[in-house]
Amino acid sequence: MSWTTPEAIRAQLQRHWTRGELLRRVLEPDPQPLRLALKAPSSAELGQRFAEARQWVATLDALAHLRIEWRTLHHRALGPQRLPARLWVDDTEAACALIGKRGAVSTFRCLVVETEQRCPGLRPWLARRPLRALELAEHWSALLAVTAWCLAHPRPGIYLRQVDIPGVHTKFIETHRAVLAEWLDLLLPATAIDSAYSGAQQFAPRYGFRDKPVRIRFRVLDPELLPGAPDCPDITLDAASFAALALPLRRVFITENETNFLAFPPVAGAIVIFGAGYGWEALAQAQWLQHCALHYWGDIDTHGFAILDRLRAHLPGVESLLMDRATLLAHRDHWGHEPQPFTQPLSRLDADERALFEDLVEQRLGKRLRLEQERVGFSWLEQALTALS
Repeated sequence: MSWTTPEAIRAQLQRHWTRGELLRRVLEPDPQPLRLALKAPSSAELGQRFAEARQWVATLDALAHLRIEWRTLHHRALGPQRLPARLWVDDTEAACALIGKRGAVSTFRCLVVETEQRCPGLRPWLARRPLRALELAEHWSALLAVTAWCLAHPRPGIYLRQVDIPGVHTKFIETHRAVLAEWLDLLLPATAIDSAYSGAQQFAPRYGFRDKPVRIRFRVLDPELLPGAPDCPDITLDAASFAALALPLRRVFITENETNFLAFPPVAGAIVIFGAGYGWEALAQAQWLQHCALHYWGDIDTHGFAILDRLRAHLPGVESLLMDRATLLAHRDHWGHEPQPFTQPLSRLDADERALFEDLVEQRLGKRLRLEQERVGFSWLEQALTALS
């Protein structure tokens, strides 16, 4: 039977619910009744299946919370017959009751009332994301409290740990950074938001909180640079302290592999930086790097060249180390496969680097070819360093 059933009516309303349309009606000052699609028996079907049609009419007529608009069909054999012409639900409660969501809409109404009392500027967000609001109902009051605090203290210049709100702890704010970011973007003036940062992981700098300092790890490769210190000490500094270093350096090496970092041999007037774990922006704060010969040693694969390209956006003078065709071809026995190659054009490679990168992208030397930096023979590193000196 293709006639509209109670199950089909509930399925229609469930689709309205899933799209947030039923809850959105709560925010409308005078929501109109909601009309539902109806498939009723035709005149021919009425004559052929009269008993089924009568039962169908009775079933719809008995359905609570549904308003039926009737019509009279004049059948030549059966005479005048009263049939549903249109189906309506007159209000949000009726629609939600039909799909078992009456409690949810009641909860949403409470959220709307509290929001309008404490933070009316969030009304557009409620209209846009009503189902998300329901998911957050348990934490709604605390989220409003955090938002009100941020509005009263734009760009506070303190750590999240120092925010003192009754009933709210640091972990709560960190856990809900994503939704708080949506709210603060809507409510704060543009001057209180640093658009250079985005996403939950950059919540603190975006809204003017202090963030955990980036730490830079490096080894001093020349014992004469730090007299009295152990040979080639392994040092970690925050980015600001690293930027303030005053060492007579001539060369700086950067490598992404910790084993290579730890085994890097002594070099006069040089340090080696472990490049994993922070963005290149942190290195770029150290203006003295501009006066050193810079060398980046990464994997010979498409992502290795992409990292080199991004590094040059901050430190244009950096040279690649052991990321050349000769190194790749000499280590054929150690080739591996890159799971998902990077294929976008790179504008900061030199001619030889670009040619090798394009060969890797086009897979001219092998399928998804890569040579990881830790697979390069140590003697190749020593020879390269000798050539540099």
